[in-house]
Amino acid sequence: MANASGLFTPTVPSVRSRFSPSIDIYRSGFRFSEGVSRRILCYSILQDEAKLSPSESTVPRLVSKGCKLVGCGSAVPGLQISNDDLAKIVDTSDEWISVRTGIRNRRVLSGKDSLVGLAAEAAKKALQMAEVDADDVDLVLMCTSTPEDLFGSAPQIPKALGCKNNPLAYDITAACSGFVLGLVSAGCYIRGGGFNNVLVIGADALSRYVDWTDRGTCILFGDAAGAVLVQACDSEEDGLFAFDLHSDGEGQRHLNATIKQKETDHLLGTNGSLLGFSPRNSSYSCIQMNGKEVFRFAVRIVPQSIESALEKAGLAGSDIDWLLLHQANQRIIDAVATRLEVPSERVISNLANFGNTSAASIPLALDEAVRSGKVQPGHTIAAAGFGAGLTWGSAIVRWG
Repeated sequence: MANASGLFTPTVPSVRSRFSPSIDIYRSGFRFSEGVSRRILCYSILQDEAKLSPSESTVPRLVSKGCKLVGCGSAVPGLQISNDDLAKIVDTSDEWISVRTGIRNRRVLSGKDSLVGLAAEAAKKALQMAEVDADDVDLVLMCTSTPEDLFGSAPQIPKALGCKNNPLAYDITAACSGFVLGLVSAGCYIRGGGFNNVLVIGADALSRYVDWTDRGTCILFGDAAGAVLVQACDSEEDGLFAFDLHSDGEGQRHLNATIKQKETDHLLGTNGSLLGFSPRNSSYSCIQMNGKEVFRFAVRIVPQSIESALEKAGLAGSDIDWLLLHQANQRIIDAVATRLEVPSERVISNLANFGNTSAASIPLALDEAVRSGKVQPGHTIAAAGFGAGLTWGSAIVRWG
């Protein structure tokens, strides 16, 4: 099992003894014992060190920075598939699907639609909202498990945006947890690396890996893209308060799409067998999921993760304005909200219209909530992703 929690803090020898007793070093940065929420600093100049000349000081003198979410956007394919449409393919019905999942429609890539095209459209909308030029983007993080190129789709985004400065762009593969991991990664790049504008895009096309004859999975998934621009700011304006990230490979058996190989010995004739190998064409299997186990996993682990992140942020559940979970199943969303005692009117959900869009689900729902006026600047959001890997993570953020 691997896990990470908190935010980046550099290792500085003998730091603990230099702080006043009211402040403790904590894995998420600094935790103030009086319980008041404070922004997290990557580096702090200690009082004793401040009296020394630059040549005498051994503490890094970087200006502490925060990060904030300043723009969002989303895009979905034109083709909509309803529950009634699926009932023509498999033994199901609108009532059976909606009661068990909360889903009524989903969007699916078709025709000239492409995942890169959706991601670029979402990114453009995020930049427009933030009033940031594409040439000012320092980094693009493409959170996807379904890239359109084996070597990643991220580099195609700056190209589509017309970026002239060739910013770094790469994929993050963590399925339904991907966007939260991307958000935290953006914060680390800004706080520790001096980046100013980071595009975090969640985009997936799981319809390409669905067995459309399996009613246990084909009813769940849809395609979409969502993006958020994370921008550097003064530490006092920091909007990424805390996070909690984990993975457990033991759970991979419950949700996966593993590689499969088909032998094609005819390409080498008998020589292949003599050499002890044969060339193979590789592809991925359709999504395999044990729905009951994934459900149990989510309703147990997600509240724990959010509670952990809230504790690191010095906040209580009553301090958050919105609960925004990966849109996997309405029953999971409701169960987590009940556990955290978050009333339904403070839960963001658009699952009914789009289904489970994997890494896109959180930014897609956020964009809809922001543009409708539901989420306002200054609102605090507890977001959590969970799914294949198994992976899960949460982040406490402020919008705007």
